[in-house]
Amino acid sequence: MAVVNRIAGFAEEMAGWRQHIHQNPELGLDCHKTAAFVAARLREFGVDEVHEGIATSGVVAVINGTGDGPVTGLRADMDALPMDEATGKPYTSQVPGRMHACGHDGHTAMLLGTAKYLAETRNFSGKVVLLFQPAEEIIGGGRIMVQDENVMERFGIEEVYALHTDPFGELGEFRTNGGPIMAAVDDFTITVRGKGGHAAYPANCRDPFPCGVAIAQALQTIVSRNVDPLEALVVSMTQFHGGSAMNVIPGELMIAGTARSLTPEVRALAEQRIRAIVEGQGTAFEMEVELDYDKSYPPSINHEKQAMFAADVAREVSGQVIDDLAPEMGAEDFSYMLEARPGAFLFLGQGVGPSVHHPEFDFNDEAAPIGASFFAQLIETRHRV
Repeated sequence: MAVVNRIAGFAEEMAGWRQHIHQNPELGLDCHKTAAFVAARLREFGVDEVHEGIATSGVVAVINGTGDGPVTGLRADMDALPMDEATGKPYTSQVPGRMHACGHDGHTAMLLGTAKYLAETRNFSGKVVLLFQPAEEIIGGGRIMVQDENVMERFGIEEVYALHTDPFGELGEFRTNGGPIMAAVDDFTITVRGKGGHAAYPANCRDPFPCGVAIAQALQTIVSRNVDPLEALVVSMTQFHGGSAMNVIPGELMIAGTARSLTPEVRALAEQRIRAIVEGQGTAFEMEVELDYDKSYPPSINHEKQAMFAADVAREVSGQVIDDLAPEMGAEDFSYMLEARPGAFLFLGQGVGPSVHHPEFDFNDEAAPIGASFFAQLIETRHRV
Protein backbone atom coordinates (compact mmCIF):
# COMPACT_ATOMS: atom_id res chain seq x y z
CA MET A 1 0.00 0.00 0.00
CA ALA A 2 1.52 3.33 -1.11
CA VAL A 3 0.95 5.37 2.03
CA VAL A 4 2.85 8.67 1.85
CA ASN A 5 6.02 8.25 3.93
CA ARG A 6 5.65 11.57 5.74
CA ILE A 7 2.06 10.75 6.67
CA ALA A 8 3.07 7.30 7.86
CA GLY A 9 5.63 9.05 10.03
CA PHE A 10 2.98 10.82 12.09
CA ALA A 11 0.42 7.99 12.11
CA GLU A 12 0.76 7.66 15.88
CA GLU A 13 0.03 11.37 16.27
CA MET A 14 -3.10 10.97 14.13
CA ALA A 15 -4.23 8.12 16.35
CA GLY A 16 -3.78 10.38 19.35
CA TRP A 17 -5.94 13.09 17.81
CA ARG A 18 -8.60 10.56 16.93
CA GLN A 19 -8.69 8.97 20.36
CA HIS A 20 -8.91 12.37 22.06
CA ILE A 21 -11.93 13.24 19.91
CA HIS A 22 -13.38 9.78 20.59
CA GLN A 23 -13.20 10.33 24.34
CA ASN A 24 -14.98 13.66 24.05
CA PRO A 25 -17.97 13.13 21.72
CA GLU A 26 -20.35 15.96 20.90
CA LEU A 27 -23.74 15.96 19.18
CA GLY A 28 -25.33 17.85 16.32
CA LEU A 29 -24.31 21.47 15.93
CA ASP A 30 -22.80 21.52 19.43
CA CYS A 31 -19.30 20.43 18.40
CA HIS A 32 -17.55 23.43 19.95
CA LYS A 33 -14.84 21.54 21.89
CA THR A 34 -14.07 19.33 18.90
CA ALA A 35 -13.92 22.41 16.67
CA ALA A 36 -11.57 24.17 19.10
CA PHE A 37 -9.28 21.13 19.10
CA VAL A 38 -9.33 21.04 15.29
CA ALA A 39 -8.66 24.78 14.95
CA ALA A 40 -5.75 24.58 17.40
CA ARG A 41 -4.12 21.76 15.43
CA LEU A 42 -4.63 23.62 12.14
CA ARG A 43 -2.91 26.71 13.51
CA GLU A 44 -0.02 24.55 14.74
CA PHE A 45 0.34 23.17 11.21
CA GLY A 46 0.56 26.71 9.76
CA VAL A 47 -2.45 26.64 7.45
CA ASP A 48 -3.14 30.02 5.85
CA GLU A 49 -6.69 30.64 7.08
CA VAL A 50 -8.84 29.22 9.87
CA HIS A 51 -12.51 30.22 9.97
CA GLU A 52 -14.49 29.14 13.02
CA GLY A 53 -18.19 29.22 13.87
CA ILE A 54 -19.29 28.06 10.41
CA ALA A 55 -22.71 26.38 10.77
CA THR A 56 -22.47 27.12 14.52
CA SER A 57 -19.41 24.98 15.28
CA GLY A 58 -17.88 24.08 11.94
CA VAL A 59 -14.32 24.96 10.90
CA VAL A 60 -13.12 25.88 7.41
CA ALA A 61 -9.39 26.07 6.72
CA VAL A 62 -7.54 27.20 3.60
CA ILE A 63 -4.09 26.05 2.51
CA ASN A 64 -2.50 27.92 -0.39
CA GLY A 65 -0.35 26.11 -2.90
CA THR A 66 2.29 27.53 -5.21
CA GLY A 67 0.72 29.82 -7.79
CA ASP A 68 -2.67 29.79 -9.43
CA GLY A 69 -4.63 26.60 -9.81
CA PRO A 70 -7.82 24.76 -8.90
CA VAL A 71 -9.69 25.09 -5.63
CA THR A 72 -10.72 21.76 -4.12
CA GLY A 73 -12.79 21.11 -1.02
CA LEU A 74 -12.18 18.14 1.29
CA ARG A 75 -14.82 17.40 3.92
CA ALA A 76 -14.89 15.60 7.27
CA ASP A 77 -17.81 15.37 9.72
CA MET A 78 -17.23 15.80 13.46
CA ASP A 79 -20.41 14.85 15.37
CA ALA A 80 -21.15 11.71 17.38
CA LEU A 81 -24.31 9.71 18.15
CA PRO A 82 -26.60 9.73 21.23
CA MET A 83 -25.81 6.19 22.42
CA ASP A 84 -23.71 4.40 25.04
CA GLU A 85 -20.37 2.86 24.11
CA ALA A 86 -19.51 -0.80 24.69
CA THR A 87 -16.03 -1.10 23.15
CA GLY A 88 -14.14 -1.33 26.43
CA LYS A 89 -11.24 0.57 24.86
CA PRO A 90 -8.90 2.64 27.07
CA TYR A 91 -10.07 5.77 25.24
CA THR A 92 -13.78 4.99 25.57
CA SER A 93 -16.25 7.87 25.62
CA GLN A 94 -16.11 9.98 28.77
CA VAL A 95 -19.61 11.34 28.17
CA PRO A 96 -22.50 9.02 29.12
CA GLY A 97 -25.02 8.57 26.34
CA ARG A 98 -22.69 9.83 23.62
CA MET A 99 -20.40 7.84 21.37
CA HIS A 100 -18.43 8.15 18.14
CA ALA A 101 -20.13 5.14 16.57
CA CYS A 102 -19.94 6.23 12.93
CA GLY A 103 -16.25 6.98 12.52
CA HIS A 104 -16.50 10.75 12.38
CA ASP A 105 -13.62 10.94 14.86
CA GLY A 106 -11.55 9.06 12.28
CA HIS A 107 -12.75 11.25 9.41
CA THR A 108 -11.64 14.33 11.35
CA ALA A 109 -8.24 12.79 12.16
CA MET A 110 -7.69 11.86 8.50
CA LEU A 111 -8.40 15.39 7.34
CA LEU A 112 -6.16 16.82 10.06
CA GLY A 113 -3.39 14.51 8.84
CA THR A 114 -3.98 15.73 5.30
CA ALA A 115 -3.76 19.33 6.50
CA LYS A 116 -0.48 18.72 8.34
CA TYR A 117 1.10 17.15 5.26
CA LEU A 118 -0.16 19.72 2.74
CA ALA A 119 0.78 22.69 4.93
CA GLU A 120 4.33 21.31 5.22
CA THR A 121 4.91 20.34 1.59
CA ARG A 122 2.85 22.80 -0.50
CA ASN A 123 3.53 20.59 -3.52
CA PHE A 124 0.41 21.75 -5.32
CA SER A 125 -1.01 24.76 -7.11
CA GLY A 126 -4.19 26.64 -6.27
CA LYS A 127 -5.94 26.17 -2.93
CA VAL A 128 -7.27 23.41 -0.72
CA VAL A 129 -10.31 24.15 1.43
CA LEU A 130 -10.81 21.84 4.42
CA LEU A 131 -14.42 21.56 5.61
CA PHE A 132 -14.85 20.25 9.16
CA GLN A 133 -18.61 19.91 9.46
CA PRO A 134 -20.93 19.40 12.45
CA ALA A 135 -24.35 17.74 12.54
CA GLU A 136 -24.14 15.09 9.84
CA GLU A 137 -26.20 12.64 11.88
CA ILE A 138 -29.07 15.06 12.48
CA ILE A 139 -30.23 18.43 11.15
CA GLY A 140 -27.89 18.34 8.16
CA GLY A 141 -24.81 20.44 8.87
CA GLY A 142 -23.82 19.96 5.24
CA ARG A 143 -27.01 21.72 4.15
CA ILE A 144 -26.33 24.61 6.53
CA MET A 145 -22.75 24.98 5.30
CA VAL A 146 -23.85 24.98 1.66
CA GLN A 147 -27.16 26.84 1.76
CA ASP A 148 -26.82 29.19 4.75
CA GLU A 149 -23.07 29.72 5.00
CA ASN A 150 -22.46 29.64 1.21
CA VAL A 151 -19.11 27.93 1.69
CA MET A 152 -18.81 26.91 -1.96
CA GLU A 153 -19.09 30.46 -3.23
CA ARG A 154 -17.36 32.09 -0.25
CA PHE A 155 -14.23 29.98 -0.61
CA GLY A 156 -14.37 29.48 -4.39
CA ILE A 157 -14.62 25.67 -4.18
CA GLU A 158 -14.78 24.05 -7.63
CA GLU A 159 -14.86 20.34 -6.70
CA VAL A 160 -15.45 18.54 -3.40
CA TYR A 161 -14.56 15.09 -2.02
CA ALA A 162 -15.20 13.05 1.12
CA LEU A 163 -14.35 9.67 2.63
CA HIS A 164 -16.41 7.51 4.99
CA THR A 165 -14.97 4.63 6.97
CA ASP A 166 -16.36 1.21 6.00
CA PRO A 167 -16.46 -1.65 8.54
CA PHE A 168 -17.67 -4.01 5.81
CA GLY A 169 -14.52 -3.67 3.68
CA GLU A 170 -11.01 -4.96 4.15
CA LEU A 171 -8.43 -2.48 5.42
CA GLY A 172 -7.45 -0.13 2.59
CA GLU A 173 -10.23 -1.13 0.19
CA PHE A 174 -11.83 1.88 -1.52
CA ARG A 175 -15.38 1.61 -2.86
CA THR A 176 -17.29 4.15 -4.94
CA ASN A 177 -19.25 4.59 -8.16
CA GLY A 178 -20.03 7.22 -10.77
CA GLY A 179 -23.68 7.88 -9.88
CA PRO A 180 -26.11 7.48 -6.98
CA ILE A 181 -24.19 6.07 -4.01
CA MET A 182 -26.48 6.76 -1.04
CA ALA A 183 -30.19 7.39 -0.75
CA ALA A 184 -32.43 10.33 -0.06
CA VAL A 185 -34.23 10.12 3.25
CA ASP A 186 -37.76 11.38 3.86
CA ASP A 187 -39.62 10.83 7.14
CA PHE A 188 -43.38 10.85 7.54
CA THR A 189 -45.83 10.96 10.43
CA ILE A 190 -49.50 10.14 9.86
CA THR A 191 -52.17 11.04 12.41
CA VAL A 192 -55.60 9.38 12.11
CA ARG A 193 -58.38 10.98 14.16
CA GLY A 194 -61.80 9.44 14.73
CA LYS A 195 -64.06 9.30 17.76
CA GLY A 196 -63.13 7.26 20.79
CA GLY A 197 -65.36 5.43 23.23
CA HIS A 198 -66.15 2.14 24.96
CA ALA A 199 -64.77 -0.88 23.12
CA ALA A 200 -68.03 -2.74 23.73
CA TYR A 201 -69.96 -0.20 21.65
CA PRO A 202 -67.97 0.36 18.43
CA ALA A 203 -71.05 1.60 16.58
CA ASN A 204 -70.98 4.66 18.82
CA CYS A 205 -67.37 5.37 17.86
CA ARG A 206 -65.35 6.05 14.74
CA ASP A 207 -62.47 3.64 15.29
CA PRO A 208 -59.19 4.94 13.80
CA PHE A 209 -57.57 1.49 13.78
CA PRO A 210 -59.18 0.05 10.62
CA CYS A 211 -58.18 3.20 8.76
CA GLY A 212 -54.64 3.05 10.17
CA VAL A 213 -54.25 -0.61 9.25
CA ALA A 214 -55.54 0.08 5.73
CA ILE A 215 -53.06 2.91 5.33
CA ALA A 216 -50.22 0.68 6.55
CA GLN A 217 -51.17 -2.09 4.13
CA ALA A 218 -51.61 0.26 1.18
CA LEU A 219 -48.24 1.92 1.74
CA GLN A 220 -46.61 -1.47 1.13
CA THR A 221 -47.96 -1.48 -2.43
CA ILE A 222 -45.97 1.58 -3.48
CA VAL A 223 -42.72 -0.33 -3.99
CA SER A 224 -44.34 -3.42 -5.48
CA ARG A 225 -46.94 -1.76 -7.72
CA ASN A 226 -46.00 1.85 -8.45
CA VAL A 227 -42.22 1.77 -8.98
CA ASP A 228 -40.27 0.15 -11.80
CA PRO A 229 -38.77 -3.07 -10.38
CA LEU A 230 -35.35 -1.92 -11.58
CA GLU A 231 -35.56 1.27 -9.50
CA ALA A 232 -34.71 1.37 -5.80
CA LEU A 233 -37.19 2.49 -3.16
CA VAL A 234 -37.76 1.60 0.49
CA VAL A 235 -40.95 2.55 2.33
CA SER A 236 -40.72 1.39 5.94
CA MET A 237 -43.19 1.97 8.75
CA THR A 238 -41.33 2.12 12.03
CA GLN A 239 -44.02 3.23 14.51
CA PHE A 240 -47.73 2.49 15.02
CA HIS A 241 -49.14 3.92 18.25
CA GLY A 242 -52.67 4.17 19.57
CA GLY A 243 -54.78 3.32 22.58
CA SER A 244 -54.17 2.98 26.29
CA ALA A 245 -56.56 0.29 27.58
CA MET A 246 -58.15 -3.00 26.49
CA ASN A 247 -61.69 -1.67 26.73
CA VAL A 248 -61.21 1.75 25.14
CA ILE A 249 -61.32 2.62 21.44
CA PRO A 250 -58.91 5.56 21.12
CA GLY A 251 -59.79 8.77 19.42
CA GLU A 252 -56.61 8.83 17.35
CA LEU A 253 -53.49 6.91 16.40
CA MET A 254 -50.12 7.71 14.89
CA ILE A 255 -48.08 5.97 12.20
CA ALA A 256 -44.50 6.95 11.38
CA GLY A 257 -41.92 5.76 8.93
CA THR A 258 -39.30 6.57 6.34
CA ALA A 259 -38.94 6.53 2.56
CA ARG A 260 -35.53 6.02 0.93
CA SER A 261 -34.86 6.59 -2.78
CA LEU A 262 -31.95 7.09 -5.16
CA THR A 263 -33.36 9.48 -7.78
CA PRO A 264 -35.41 12.68 -7.62
CA GLU A 265 -38.08 11.08 -9.82
CA VAL A 266 -38.66 8.07 -7.54
CA ARG A 267 -38.49 10.33 -4.50
CA ALA A 268 -41.27 12.52 -5.90
CA LEU A 269 -43.37 9.48 -6.83
CA ALA A 270 -43.09 8.03 -3.31
CA GLU A 271 -44.26 11.27 -1.72
CA GLN A 272 -47.16 11.60 -4.17
CA ARG A 273 -48.36 8.06 -3.52
CA ILE A 274 -48.05 8.35 0.26
CA ARG A 275 -50.11 11.54 0.20
CA ALA A 276 -52.76 9.99 -2.07
CA ILE A 277 -53.06 6.83 0.05
CA VAL A 278 -53.40 8.73 3.31
CA GLU A 279 -56.02 11.07 1.89
CA GLY A 280 -57.93 8.30 0.12
CA GLN A 281 -58.10 5.98 3.10
CA GLY A 282 -59.13 8.85 5.33
CA THR A 283 -62.05 9.56 3.03
CA ALA A 284 -63.01 5.87 2.75
CA PHE A 285 -63.13 5.41 6.54
CA GLU A 286 -64.54 8.87 7.27
CA MET A 287 -61.53 9.81 9.35
CA GLU A 288 -59.67 13.06 9.75
CA VAL A 289 -56.10 12.37 8.60
CA GLU A 290 -52.99 14.51 8.77
CA LEU A 291 -49.68 13.82 7.04
CA ASP A 292 -46.45 15.50 8.12
CA TYR A 293 -43.95 14.73 5.35
CA ASP A 294 -40.38 15.83 6.08
CA LYS A 295 -38.07 15.86 3.07
CA SER A 296 -34.62 15.46 4.57
CA TYR A 297 -31.28 14.65 2.91
CA PRO A 298 -31.36 14.33 -0.91
CA PRO A 299 -29.67 11.37 -2.60
CA SER A 300 -25.87 11.42 -2.69
CA ILE A 301 -25.08 11.32 -6.39
CA ASN A 302 -21.43 11.17 -7.41
CA HIS A 303 -20.31 12.95 -10.55
CA GLU A 304 -18.90 10.32 -12.88
CA LYS A 305 -15.78 12.19 -14.02
CA GLN A 306 -14.77 13.11 -10.47
CA ALA A 307 -15.60 9.67 -9.09
CA MET A 308 -13.46 7.89 -11.68
CA PHE A 309 -10.63 10.36 -11.07
CA ALA A 310 -10.86 9.66 -7.34
CA ALA A 311 -10.88 5.91 -8.01
CA ASP A 312 -7.70 6.25 -10.09
CA VAL A 313 -6.05 8.15 -7.24
CA ALA A 314 -7.18 5.46 -4.80
CA ARG A 315 -5.51 2.81 -6.99
CA GLU A 316 -2.20 4.61 -6.55
CA VAL A 317 -2.64 4.46 -2.78
CA SER A 318 -4.20 1.00 -2.55
CA GLY A 319 -4.50 -1.89 -4.97
CA GLN A 320 -8.00 -2.55 -3.64
CA VAL A 321 -10.52 -0.37 -5.49
CA ILE A 322 -14.13 -1.08 -6.47
CA ASP A 323 -15.48 1.66 -8.76
CA ASP A 324 -18.89 0.16 -9.57
CA LEU A 325 -20.32 -0.08 -6.06
CA ALA A 326 -24.04 -0.76 -5.86
CA PRO A 327 -25.85 2.14 -4.17
CA GLU A 328 -26.71 1.91 -0.48
CA MET A 329 -30.04 2.94 1.07
CA GLY A 330 -28.50 4.79 4.00
CA ALA A 331 -28.29 8.58 3.76
CA GLU A 332 -25.48 11.14 4.03
CA ASP A 333 -25.65 14.94 4.10
CA PHE A 334 -22.56 15.24 1.89
CA SER A 335 -25.34 15.02 -0.71
CA TYR A 336 -25.86 18.79 -0.37
CA MET A 337 -22.23 19.42 -1.29
CA LEU A 338 -22.51 17.09 -4.29
CA GLU A 339 -25.61 19.01 -5.39
CA ALA A 340 -23.65 22.25 -5.19
CA ARG A 341 -20.40 21.15 -6.84
CA PRO A 342 -18.95 18.25 -8.84
CA GLY A 343 -17.25 15.70 -6.64
CA ALA A 344 -17.28 12.22 -5.20
CA PHE A 345 -17.93 10.28 -2.01
CA LEU A 346 -15.91 7.13 -1.31
CA PHE A 347 -15.91 4.41 1.33
CA LEU A 348 -12.59 3.35 2.86
CA GLY A 349 -12.42 -0.14 4.32
CA GLN A 350 -11.11 -0.34 7.88
CA GLY A 351 -11.36 -4.12 8.28
CA VAL A 352 -14.51 -6.13 8.85
CA GLY A 353 -16.01 -5.61 12.29
CA PRO A 354 -19.06 -4.22 14.13
CA SER A 355 -21.25 -2.01 11.98
CA VAL A 356 -21.40 1.74 12.29
CA HIS A 357 -24.11 2.85 14.76
CA HIS A 358 -23.33 -0.22 16.87
CA PRO A 359 -22.17 0.21 20.50
CA GLU A 360 -19.06 -1.90 19.84
CA PHE A 361 -17.96 0.01 16.72
CA ASP A 362 -14.57 1.70 16.79
CA PHE A 363 -12.63 3.42 14.03
CA ASN A 364 -9.47 1.53 13.05
CA ASP A 365 -6.53 3.93 13.44
CA GLU A 366 -4.60 1.95 10.82
CA ALA A 367 -6.99 3.36 8.20
CA ALA A 368 -6.18 7.00 8.97
CA PRO A 369 -2.80 7.19 7.15
CA ILE A 370 -4.42 5.51 4.14
CA GLY A 371 -7.24 8.05 4.01
CA ALA A 372 -4.90 11.00 4.53
CA SER A 373 -2.59 9.67 1.79
CA PHE A 374 -5.57 9.43 -0.56
CA PHE A 375 -6.58 13.04 0.09
CA ALA A 376 -2.98 14.24 -0.27
CA GLN A 377 -2.46 12.29 -3.52
CA LEU A 378 -5.77 13.58 -4.87
CA ILE A 379 -4.68 17.18 -4.28
CA GLU A 380 -1.17 16.71 -5.66
CA THR A 381 -2.59 15.03 -8.79
CA ARG A 382 -5.46 17.43 -9.46
CA HIS A 383 -3.33 20.46 -8.52
CA ARG A 384 -0.16 19.30 -10.21
CA VAL A 385 2.48 22.04 -10.19
